[in-house]
Amino acid sequence: MSNGNTADDAGISVGTKTGGAHIVWDWNGTLLHDIDAVMAATNASFAEFGFAPLTLERYRELYVVPVPKFYERLMGRLPTDAEWAVMDEAFHRHYWAAAEDAGLTEGARELLRDWQADGLTQSLLSLAPHEKLVPLVREHGIDVHFLRVDGRVGPSHTSKAGHLVRHMAALEAAGVTARRTVLVGDAVDDATAARHVGAYAVLYTGGSHSRASLESAGVPVVDSLAEAVAMARELAG
Repeated sequence: MSNGNTADDAGISVGTKTGGAHIVWDWNGTLLHDIDAVMAATNASFAEFGFAPLTLERYRELYVVPVPKFYERLMGRLPTDAEWAVMDEAFHRHYWAAAEDAGLTEGARELLRDWQADGLTQSLLSLAPHEKLVPLVREHGIDVHFLRVDGRVGPSHTSKAGHLVRHMAALEAAGVTARRTVLVGDAVDDATAARHVGAYAVLYTGGSHSRASLESAGVPVVDSLAEAVAMARELAG
């Protein structure tokens, strides 16, 4: 699982059943309960640029992917490339310091274990930097549950659709098909990406978006990962 570019590196388990229901998990705000770290980093970086701090409620109302559009809602215009580079660096500098104490979302460990025990497959796809994501997943001891772990290797302002296309193509060798796949995430961008490849999506309210925002995507919205897994079984089982 060192680079996510081959089946062996991604951790495909020997004897894993293929062709059944598959979950593609999002990381930040979904498997990783890091919303407190996100808010701390957001407001710390905002202070550097003279923006007023946001409450969690207001953050969830405004947040959108790609992230420069989030700043557009704050500034009234898109940041220039130079401004975005500075803003992105500031957020991530504060985020990675705050995220050290973030743990897995309630029930995540057991849900991953039980899904695999049922002979079903799952993978992890994130816009977090790949070189930071992989060690974190290992540290939490859940890497053994995934066919593949793919973090972002390109610019930080990209959306998830193209990332998911590459991820699904890499999973074809394991018998994973889009029509039996459910992407579980916390952002409207997750639903857009799933629709792009012909997969299902279930959105979880514990992350970056308000429930109203998530419901605008037209896919099931749930308040726990247990509900998300139950919905995934119903959609793709």
